[in-house]
Amino acid sequence: MTTKIEGIWKELEEDISFSGGLLLRRYAPDVLPDIFVALRQPEKLRSIAVRLQAADTINLSAYSFLKEIRLEILPDERDSSANYLLILLSSPQHRDVFATLSEDLIWGIHNLTQKGKIVKELLNRLEKWKSLFDKAASSELSSEEQQGLFGEMYLLRKWITISSDHQRCVDSWLGPEMELRDFQYGDWGVEVKTTFGNNHQRIHISSERQLDTSHLKNLFLYHLSLESQNQNGETLNQLRSSILNLLEDDPGAQARFRSKLLQVGYLSHHQTFYDKTGYHVRQETFYAVKDAFPRLEEKDLRAGVGEVKYSIILSNFSDFIIGESSVFKFINDYV
Repeated sequence: MTTKIEGIWKELEEDISFSGGLLLRRYAPDVLPDIFVALRQPEKLRSIAVRLQAADTINLSAYSFLKEIRLEILPDERDSSANYLLILLSSPQHRDVFATLSEDLIWGIHNLTQKGKIVKELLNRLEKWKSLFDKAASSELSSEEQQGLFGEMYLLRKWITISSDHQRCVDSWLGPEMELRDFQYGDWGVEVKTTFGNNHQRIHISSERQLDTSHLKNLFLYHLSLESQNQNGETLNQLRSSILNLLEDDPGAQARFRSKLLQVGYLSHHQTFYDKTGYHVRQETFYAVKDAFPRLEEKDLRAGVGEVKYSIILSNFSDFIIGESSVFKFINDYV
């Protein structure tokens, strides 16, 4: 699925009437700041151009660690009081990564009007770009990582399907950012666990804080028992495509979703690896993590003890099962 920004760059590249300088195109009319999709000719360098006041000073050398892109300041020929900050892609093989990050950047500042806030948010996001470009050189996801990503996206799709606030759904998905819980917003959280095989009721907890309810009003555990088959079932690619289709009318949420997939390490040039394995859902269950639900919390540990890993056999704790509709009613109604 070609992104909107990739389509704009291709149109600019096909414009034979312009052979030198900077060719600009607005991304969308509802993007308030002066931020443009741009093409630098004659090199045909894809870029993002942000129009700033000439008085705004940016230390470009601080971003020299971004090897795949470079930053430049270009005077606005029509207005001596303004400059363009150019974010140029210098490595064509990373076009897909640059497109994903650029759209997320645009939607991250699309409603800002104060120049100071625009610059601050712009630079904050650029700080995160290095690790995301580093993902482009990584290998495909392991089978365990694919399994975990499927579970998180499966729950995300369920929520998007019934929610009117798609942006909040995607923003609440924190698994790609390696936070304590896979979903969290305010004082609620949802931890997702997927299992395979005969021990499909045994889940593994990676730290003493993962099921810690100390600072949460409500914590839910979502357990998904899966069966994987070669060339049969729903693949990661199919699940991703279905979510992108659901977000079609919310380009900001769609751009954020693509960016989070990049954070996980799910890259377009790896997608052929994910076409082979399909997943069937054997069982899915929500649990309310409260009262005597089996877990360790940070306060339970003696001084000096940490990084605790343990397992839970869920079949012994059916009293804590909570209906899916009850969970979604709570997280949808939360303000």
